Amino acid sequence: MMDRDSDSISVNSEAPQQFYNDNQDAQSQLSLGTVPTNNTNRLTKTRTETYESLHEKGIESEIPLPGVNKAPVHDPIFPEEYTMETETGLVKVETLQSLGRRRLSRVASSILDSGDGEEKLEEESEQFQGEKELDPEIELVTFTKDDPENPVNWSMSYKILYTLILSLLVIQAAYGSSSLAGGLPLINEKFGVSTEVSTLSVSLMVMGFCVGPLVWAPLSEQIGRKPVYVISFGLYVIFNIPIAVAKNIGTVLVCRFLCGCFSSSALTIVGASICDIHDVTRGFAIAVFSFCPYSGPVFGGIVNGFISVDTGRYDLMVWVNMAFAGVMWILVSLVPETYAPVILKNRAKKLRKETGNPKIMTEQEVSPLTLKELANENLIMPLKFIVQEPVLDLICAFIALIYALLYAFFFAYPEIFGKLYGYGLDKVGLMYIPILIGAGLALVFTVLLEGRYNKLIRTRKPEPEDRLMGAMIGAPFPAIALFILGATSFKHLIWVAPASSGIAFGFGMVLLYYSLNNFLLDIYATKAASALGTKVFLRSSGGAAFPLFVGQMYHKLGLQWASWLLAFISLAMMFIPFAFYFYGKKLRSSLSKHDYSAKLQQKFD
Repeated sequence: MMDRDSDSISVNSEAPQQFYNDNQDAQSQLSLGTVPTNNTNRLTKTRTETYESLHEKGIESEIPLPGVNKAPVHDPIFPEEYTMETETGLVKVETLQSLGRRRLSRVASSILDSGDGEEKLEEESEQFQGEKELDPEIELVTFTKDDPENPVNWSMSYKILYTLILSLLVIQAAYGSSSLAGGLPLINEKFGVSTEVSTLSVSLMVMGFCVGPLVWAPLSEQIGRKPVYVISFGLYVIFNIPIAVAKNIGTVLVCRFLCGCFSSSALTIVGASICDIHDVTRGFAIAVFSFCPYSGPVFGGIVNGFISVDTGRYDLMVWVNMAFAGVMWILVSLVPETYAPVILKNRAKKLRKETGNPKIMTEQEVSPLTLKELANENLIMPLKFIVQEPVLDLICAFIALIYALLYAFFFAYPEIFGKLYGYGLDKVGLMYIPILIGAGLALVFTVLLEGRYNKLIRTRKPEPEDRLMGAMIGAPFPAIALFILGATSFKHLIWVAPASSGIAFGFGMVLLYYSLNNFLLDIYATKAASALGTKVFLRSSGGAAFPLFVGQMYHKLGLQWASWLLAFISLAMMFIPFAFYFYGKKLRSSLSKHDYSAKLQQKFD
C-alpha cells in the first residue's frame, strides 16, 4: 500500500537540470530537481499527489466538463485543478497520465469545436496521432486542504460582504446608463438639440455595453477579476468629467459611449466573480445578481428626475453618477482576487521562485489559448452563434425584449404621466418604484425555485430544461403589465392604476433573466463564454435601440395602443420558454449545429 502523498527531493546546484530516478518505484512520484543557490548544494523536500491519493478523490481517466469559470486552456486534462483541494497542492502530469488522462492535439480539438464530429476526427486522425504529450515532469498546482486562499473557503460573512459590493457595482453601472434619462430637457436646453439627439446619450452608453465585454471578459481570465475592475472603473470615473463640463453634444455622446465600454466590466464579469466565491449558496447569490442589472436603471430614473427638476443642473446629474462610481471604485479595490486560475497562477510563480523548479505551473500556463483562439471564443464565435444557433437566438431575443422594455419605460412614463397628470420628471421618477417592488418579490420567489431545483438534482440527472420553471412563471407578466398600462392610461383613473403595472413587470423581468441565464449556461456548457457574449450583444443592442423610437411611438399611436402593441409582442414571445420546456431536446437536436451541453468523450492516445 502506498503512502497518501510522497516526497519529492530537490537538489540545488549551479547547473540547473532535472532527471528522474530510474531505480525508484514508478508510483512513488519522487523527482529530483536542481537550482543555483549561492553556489552550494541544498536538499529540499516537496510533496506531490500519488496515483492512490488522486484515485481516492475520484479522479478517473474520463476528463470531466470544465466548470463555468474555467481557465482559458486548450484541451485540459485536469480541469479539477482549479476546484480541487489536495494534501500537497501539487499533481504531476505523469500521475495523471498513469490514471489514463490524455489530451487531444490542437488539430483534434479544433475538429470537435467546429462541430464536424467523430467521423471527420477519424478521417484526420493520422494528422495528430503521436503528437507530443505534456511533459510528465510538470507539476500542476492545486489548492491545499482548507486553503484560506480558496474563495469558496472564505467565511460566510465575507462572502456576503463581497457579494453586496459586487452587486452594488452592477447597480452603479446600470444606474449610470439611465442617469441622464431623467434630464433630457436640460440637455436639449443646454446644447440646443432635439430630444431625439439627447436620447442618444442613453442609447450610446448602452451600446458601449456591447463592445466592452469583448475586452474585459478575456482580460479577466488572464490578469484576474480585480485588476479589470480597478482599471475599467478608474477610466469610467475619469470619463465622467468631460461629460459634466462638455461644451457641445458631441463630447457628451462620445464620452457616454466610452463610459458604457468601461463600466460594462461590472455587467460582464460580476456574475463570474460571484460564482468564484459561492458553491452551495451560488443559486441565491446569482438571483441577487439578477436583480441588479434591472434595478440600477430604475434607481437612475428616480434620483435624476429629482435632480433635474429641483436643481435644473445637467452637470449635477453627472457629478452624482461620478461620485457613486468613485465610491464603488474604492470599495471594489478592497475585494480580494476571486478567480481561482489566476490565484493559482500567482502561487505557481511564487513556488517556481522559491524552489527553482520551472516545471511547477498551472495548466493555463502549460496550454494557454493563443491570441487567435481567444479572439475566436470572445469575438468571432459570439457573432457566429447569432447565425448558427437559432436556439440561442430565440432565448436571447426574449432576454433582449425584456431589457429593451425596461429602457422603454423610462421614455414611456414621461409621456403617460406627464400628459395625463401633468407630473414633472421628479414625480414621474417615483412611478418607477413599483418596478423595484416587483423585482424584490421575484428575488424572494427565486429562493423557492432554487430549493425545488436542488431537490430535483438529488433524485435524477438534471436537464437544461429544468431551469425553465422560473421563466414559465415569469413569462406572462411583462405582457400582463403592458396590457394593464394601456388599459389604465386614462385621466379619469387614479395614477396608482397605471403605476401598478410596474409590479407585474418587475416580477416577470427578474424571474425571466434569472431562469433563462441559467438555461443558457446549461445548454452551452462547453461554450459558455461565447454564448454569454452573444447574449450581452443582443440584449444591449435591444436596450440601446428602444429608447430611440418609444417616445415617438407613444406620441403617434396614443398612450393605449403603444402599450398594447408592446404587450402583443411580449405575448408572442412568452411561448418560448414553454416550447423549450416541453420540446427542448428535440429543438436542440434539430436547431443546434452542435450539442454544446455534452462533451464528446472520445479521446485519442
